[in-house]
Parts: sequence; structure tokens; C-alpha cells
Amino acid sequence: MAATLPYILRETPSGIHRYSIVDEMLRCREIQCVGPIDDDAADALCLQLRYLQQANPEGEITIYINSPGGSVLSGLAIYDVMKAVSCPVRTVCLGMAASMAALLFIAGDQRDMLPHSQVMIHDPILAGAAGGSALEMKALSDNLMRVREITGQVIAAHTGKSLEEVLATTSHDSYFEAAQAVEFGLADRVITAL
Repeated sequence: MAATLPYILRETPSGIHRYSIVDEMLRCREIQCVGPIDDDAADALCLQLRYLQQANPEGEITIYINSPGGSVLSGLAIYDVMKAVSCPVRTVCLGMAASMAALLFIAGDQRDMLPHSQVMIHDPILAGAAGGSALEMKALSDNLMRVREITGQVIAAHTGKSLEEVLATTSHDSYFEAAQAVEFGLADRVITAL
């Protein structure tokens, strides 16, 4: 069952108006990355980031993240836009930032975690059934290794760790509680107030 998002009522000279809480948070320069990262989620996040840059090229944008991750290409599209906008982008981990969501969280200019949140990093996973000719399998494998290198480099760039250390850590599912994430360089601080 999908959660119903509340509306905000605001009295204006022209009467009472009803606004989506998502619209209100966007007005406050706060957006969210929740649920699986796919093409639709990437489209929505990239559109919001670009809109907020257009509205105020220097104002901070906050992305609240609680996501199991998802498509690497969709996630890299969001990452590229996060890095391309002129606005500082703050990321806040609520609950779990896993897989591709972890990469987005790590990429924030200021990376905050709530005390009981977690980050999980691992190598990219080949989604769906793999099959086909030997050449097709080799092409899939080569692409997966190329994507592993790209995501490893991104994590290394934002944590100060060597690529070798990142690849050793991502060779399996590695979970970090908030304080551990700060120690490893995945986050900047643990916060208790928003």
C-alpha cells in the first residue's frame, strides 16, 4: 500500500489553497530520493536539481536519501547532474542509502547521517537473467567490470580512499552504521537535528 502524502493548506488573499507537501519542500530547496532508483526517479531528481539551480544558482539544495539503490546508469545520470549544477548539494541519509543510493549520498558536498541510518556499498550487480552466446557474455562481463571501475573511482574520489581499498571493500556487501560511515569517509557527520 502506497503512503498518501499530506497536503498543506495556506490562506492567501484569494482564498485557501492546497499544496502538495512535496511542492512545499521543493520551494524550501529540499528534495528526496526514496525507493528504487530507476529512469523515472532519475528524471524527477535531475529535473528538480536543474529547476532549483535555475531558481537560485548559489542556494544550497538538500537531498534526503532512503533508498535500496537501483539502476547504475540512472544513478550515474543523477550523480552527473549533482556535480554539474552550480549549487552546493547537501545529502542526508535517512534509514538506508544502499548501492547506487550510497554513491549519490557519498557525492554530497555536505554528507549528514541520522544516528540510526546506514550506508551499504558493493560492486555493481548484473540485473536480470544472463544468457546468450559466449561473445555476448564477454561483452556483458567487460561492461560490468568497466562500470565497477567507474563506481569505484567515484567512491574513491569522495572518500579519500585508494581505488584498491574501495574495490576490496565493495567486493562484498559492506554495511556502515552512521559513526562507521564517518570514520571510513563515506559521511561527514552524524546529526540529531534537521
